[in-house]
Parts: sequence; C-alpha cells; structure tokens
Amino acid sequence: MNPLIRWGKFNLVGAIGMVLQLGALALFNRWSHGHYLYASAVAVELTLLHNFVWHLHYTWRDRESRSAIPTRLLRFHLSNGLVSMLGNLALMHLLVHGAHLPVLLSNLIAILCCSIVNFLLGNEWVFASAQPEQLPAS
Repeated sequence: MNPLIRWGKFNLVGAIGMVLQLGALALFNRWSHGHYLYASAVAVELTLLHNFVWHLHYTWRDRESRSAIPTRLLRFHLSNGLVSMLGNLALMHLLVHGAHLPVLLSNLIAILCCSIVNFLLGNEWVFASAQPEQLPAS
C-alpha cells in the first residue's frame, strides 16, 4: 500500500481515537474530581485498545503477520502504548502545571506530539509485514 494512503488511514483512526480520548478524559476528569493524571491514564488506555482494533482491521489489514494478535497487542502497548502513556502524562504535567494550559488543550497537544513516533513504530514493528513490501518498478 502507498505509504501516504496508510498515513492517511492512520490519521483517520487517530482522529477518531483523539475524539474518544478527549471525551473520555472530560468524563473521567469530572468523575475523578480533579485527578487529571489518573483520568488521562484511563482515557489513553481506552484509546489504545480502540486504535489497535482499527489499525489491525483497517490501517494495516493488508499485511500478513507471523505474530498472533495477542503478540501484536503486546507490541502495540510496548510501543504506541508507552509513547502515548508516558508522552501524554509527561506533557500533561508540563503543560498543565508548567504552562498553565487547560487540561483538554494540553491533552490535544500531547496527542499530536506522540502521533508521528506512533506511526513509525506501528508501521515498522507492530504491524510489520511477514515479507518486506515490494516497491513498484520504475
């Protein structure tokens, strides 16, 4: 598949996941009475599971894999999960406490900062093809 098309699919899933994450964060932040880091962690995990399913069946559905789904889910959490969780929590703390930005705006900025790294990890490790992709002949 053309890398630009895959990048577009990745971003579509990511955009839907971002809406889910921001909505979940708003809801969980209200329920947890200001414990925004706990609310952020739960919202990120929910989004990770959502995005994994969509990336598996939409973004990288054309790739055959030697790895079972639980192995890919583990890889997704070890790569995209860690980048998203650690990146979001660190940036949330920096942006909310350091820059005094609102919680939802801070989370939006954190999501955007982590997205490129997550695409590369997904493309090259989590959903890597069993066989190298062939480039079209010139």
